[in-house]
Amino acid sequence: MSPAKGKAVDARVASAISHWAPRFVSNGVLLADFEEVTASLERWEDWCAAWCARASIHESLGRESLREGHRLTAGEHLVRAAIYYHFGKFVFVIDPAQMRAAHAKAVQCYRDALPLIRPPGERVEIPFAGRTLYGVLRGSGPVLIMAPGLDSTKEELHAYEEPFLARGIATLAIDGPGQGEAEYEIPICGDYERAASAVVDWIETRPDLDAGRIAIWGVSLGGYYAPRAAAYEQRFKACIALSGPFDWAEIWDELPELTRETFRARSHSINQEAAKKCAATLTLRGAAKNITCPIFIVAGRQDRLVPASHAEELARSVSGPVELLVVEDGGHNANNRPYRYRSRSADWLAGQFGLPTL
Repeated sequence: MSPAKGKAVDARVASAISHWAPRFVSNGVLLADFEEVTASLERWEDWCAAWCARASIHESLGRESLREGHRLTAGEHLVRAAIYYHFGKFVFVIDPAQMRAAHAKAVQCYRDALPLIRPPGERVEIPFAGRTLYGVLRGSGPVLIMAPGLDSTKEELHAYEEPFLARGIATLAIDGPGQGEAEYEIPICGDYERAASAVVDWIETRPDLDAGRIAIWGVSLGGYYAPRAAAYEQRFKACIALSGPFDWAEIWDELPELTRETFRARSHSINQEAAKKCAATLTLRGAAKNITCPIFIVAGRQDRLVPASHAEELARSVSGPVELLVVEDGGHNANNRPYRYRSRSADWLAGQFGLPTL
């Protein structure tokens, strides 16, 4: 279905649909909802409100199910509502007040879903540089820290968690600097290893988590954050990187307008010139060689945001064992072909942790 069929559509709306449709659907948005919401849009200014309106339907279903005592059903609806509110907010930086209101709803719905889902989740607080990072912990034992990308948050990672949880690996999805609940007070930082080390320190205080088996995973810009952290935090036993840039500034000028403006906002830069300077601090040059733990790298050959050549350069640059999976017909994060790598990467990590094959 075409957006606003027969009418002129804002280029920003068209760009969002073109770049992110597979991501929405593979991460929990129902195809019919995606088609109907985007078909109704002509102006980018209406994006957030349209997604929030559809999210409210799923939230109402969740609240009603909870009142009726159907806890699992309520959890399913509330998780979906959280994802929809998130996608209303995700790059909607033109209206900070509206964006923050949608974000607050996403956090609330997901928090309310945590005791209802299987396995249940726990909202956690992690001290970092005098501030607090928020995360969602599910499961126990060996643990995978999960780092979102530029415009994703811990709530969006729900679908990514499932294959790891099914193999007995706990997941700890976090909002790091410039991400989710941290984005308003803590700007994006190239040295993401500082935040990652704070998370590892926190894990070591938890008797239900295996501090001897910690890995880190990242998607999109998180696919930079995870290997950057692994280069300097030696307590990681493994790393998974999905479609991350090797050098963010190298592709800056080719990025979509919405992506560059979102980076500007979340790096707390005053303008695009300052944002580009900040982007230059996000590089694995000189760092990748320090990665000695096993690393699993995924890229899509058809990626229009981060070329697969960045994954290939990372694979050539690390010092430890590497497995590179390039999905030839995959787009960004291979979200159009999630079956090509999601379960496989979870199998790989289970092997790194010495867990039994299931």
